[in-house]
Amino acid sequence: MGLQDLLSFIEQYGYFALFFSLWLGIVGMPLPDEMIVMSGGFLSSLEKMSVIKAFILTYLGVVSGLSLGYILGKVFGHKILDKLVKKKNAKHLLKSKELIDRFGHFALVVSYFIPFVRHIIPYLVGMNNMSFKKYAMYSYTTGFVWTLIYFTLGLFFGKHMEYISALATRYGIYFGVFVAIIGCFYYFYIRKFKK
Repeated sequence: MGLQDLLSFIEQYGYFALFFSLWLGIVGMPLPDEMIVMSGGFLSSLEKMSVIKAFILTYLGVVSGLSLGYILGKVFGHKILDKLVKKKNAKHLLKSKELIDRFGHFALVVSYFIPFVRHIIPYLVGMNNMSFKKYAMYSYTTGFVWTLIYFTLGLFFGKHMEYISALATRYGIYFGVFVAIIGCFYYFYIRKFKK
């Protein structure tokens, strides 16, 4: 499916096409999630969709798809992971494990900015019995920020979606680490301020 097919699909089926395209991303939609999210912003800029409705359903699609991965990891564990490794490259699994070893729970934050890895990390933390409350705290907050960034890029720079998506695929990890560092500073600053 190309960009024009995606835009036609979303125009034809509306808001729920945004939701289901992202929700199905966990099982391997052929387009990058960044491009799907930016499509919602782009079509909103053309007044083919309401900005608020498109953003909300886009965000819900992102977090529900990744939550499905968490639940599958928690319930089925290695059975799902084995199929995932066969379907996707094993290098993404190794990268995901390295992120968890290096960043712990913050791997959920950083992983949003790394294509493919963002879909594997929820399986792994689900398998490792992270509580859903903790998962939701990290994943849903970062998901909101991530969705807001790419939706806004689509809103203002939608004609350059393919180029932006290629940059995000190539350099997303650096952006993710930057966001994680800012988040840590903010968190510790708030804790210090409250004392």
